[in-house]
Amino acid sequence: MKKIVLVVFDQFTDIDVFLPWDLFNRIRFIEKDTIIKFVGTDEYHHSTHGIKLKMHGTIEECKDADIVFFASGSGTRRLYRDQEYLQRFSLNPEKQIICSMCSGALLLAGLGLLKNVPATTYPTSIKALKEMEVDVIEDRHLVTQGNIGTAAGCLAFMDLFKWCVEKTFGEDIVDDVINSVLPVGQGLECIY
Repeated sequence: MKKIVLVVFDQFTDIDVFLPWDLFNRIRFIEKDTIIKFVGTDEYHHSTHGIKLKMHGTIEECKDADIVFFASGSGTRRLYRDQEYLQRFSLNPEKQIICSMCSGALLLAGLGLLKNVPATTYPTSIKALKEMEVDVIEDRHLVTQGNIGTAAGCLAFMDLFKWCVEKTFGEDIVDDVINSVLPVGQGLECIY
């Protein structure tokens, strides 16, 4: 059984939570015993656009997940320096795929996961990430090293998703999942 958790917080970016939720859930058509959960610190978290989202568990569940995905949004601005929040995580980049969308990279940096690991993020978060002494690669929408992956721009999630799935489930199911989203005969390049 594989477990995927999406780390959510107040003021999350809608598309950077709901697109991953949709695509990760499509894995269950192929790998039926896969579990996908929203995790946070409260029973509900609200998106930037006011959607109230019920959590399936708490961030402590990240410790036994195969994939830990950190969402983005203005809420990261208050959390990446919040030691009480960060100390609730127990992550192992040797055994887990740990990734982020856009400003979610700030949370990875706050957790110390981007020391000596290059990363990318959304342009509005570059300065803050550099201030944390992270090697920011500004001209790439996906940067991976080992089991850490960062993506910049909501549609970069498609490449981040592909990377996560290949590392966790193998190459064979990636095309099936992606083809369930894209028009027949189209590859990832059709969305860029």
